[in-house]
Amino acid sequence: MTRPAFAAAIRLAALGDSLTAGYGLPVADAFPARLQAALAAKGHDVAIANFGVSGDTTAGGLARLDMVLATRPDGVLVELGANDMLRGLEPEAARANLDAILARLAKAGIPVLLCGMRAAKNYGADYAAAYDALYPELAEKYGATLYPFFLDGVTGQPGLTLPDGLHPSAAGVGEIVARILPVVETFLGRLPAAPKP
Repeated sequence: MTRPAFAAAIRLAALGDSLTAGYGLPVADAFPARLQAALAAKGHDVAIANFGVSGDTTAGGLARLDMVLATRPDGVLVELGANDMLRGLEPEAARANLDAILARLAKAGIPVLLCGMRAAKNYGADYAAAYDALYPELAEKYGATLYPFFLDGVTGQPGLTLPDGLHPSAAGVGEIVARILPVVETFLGRLPAAPKP
């Protein structure tokens, strides 16, 4: 596949929910845009397409996967599951949907960076244990790069979330990007060399 001269050397797609979409924030402050800027600052020629949809569940992400595949990305960041948990959906349903997403990406030969979530404690210890385990287990099954908790360092921190206490503020997105950046750089190193224009 020959890329036009103006295309970035590496093209990523970010498949996610409101945390990816940038709920309540300007487009430039959404996670994919901020991550792309941070990578550029470190000398990486990467373009990240934002496939985040607020309110999306793992089932919604699976339903939209064809749109992602159609762009033929070099790698995909998968950030889904928070809404499944917030709605109290069964962890096994989220697991099945994420498994299907990762299986299809694996079949297409597209590496994945899987962004984990953690269950709220109000659903009980059994629910939390089942939910929290699905991300590392699926990452191991498919050889995906794992970032264990997407909201690491942001949840419960004043100023890093919007007034709803759930979604990151612009400062919160900055914190997420700073923490995930080394993992993304490692992930980039796992990608097949992008063809030159």
